[in-house]
Amino acid sequence: MELVIVRHASAFARDPRRWPDDRERPLTPEGVLRARRAAAGLGRILEPPERVLSSPFVRAVETAAILTTHAGWAQASPCTALAPEVPPEELLEALRAEPARRIAIVGHEPQLGRLLAQCLASAARPDALALKKPGVAFLSFDGAPRAGQATLCWLVSPSVLRAIR
Repeated sequence: MELVIVRHASAFARDPRRWPDDRERPLTPEGVLRARRAAAGLGRILEPPERVLSSPFVRAVETAAILTTHAGWAQASPCTALAPEVPPEELLEALRAEPARRIAIVGHEPQLGRLLAQCLASAARPDALALKKPGVAFLSFDGAPRAGQATLCWLVSPSVLRAIR
């Protein structure tokens, strides 16, 4: 299986008065623009995944929609295992149930950094593998995704994606 890991784009700062439920916090206008350019670059270097899963949080759903429009990806399905507080083990278990050969996930830090660290069987601290907004990592597994069994094919920053023409 191939796994494309995408961190959501830049969202507004937490503000309990505007968004009493943090799950509803959206992307900023600048975050949308930067994500569109990054998605266009990603679409030029990567064939679309067969399946896209997104955190149910608005900022991740919006990022996934941008990937659909600007990178040609399939529309994302919500995945509760991509909520920020869910441990990477639960996310890996959910991914093992997916039959697609290439899956993309759109989620949050620090969960995604923890997932990368767990998949790579590395002594790296999860914060050392944190993705920038909306950075992308590409992992390959020989078979179903399991802890310590991934190969990191590439990790690219949003600024590099935006520069791809």
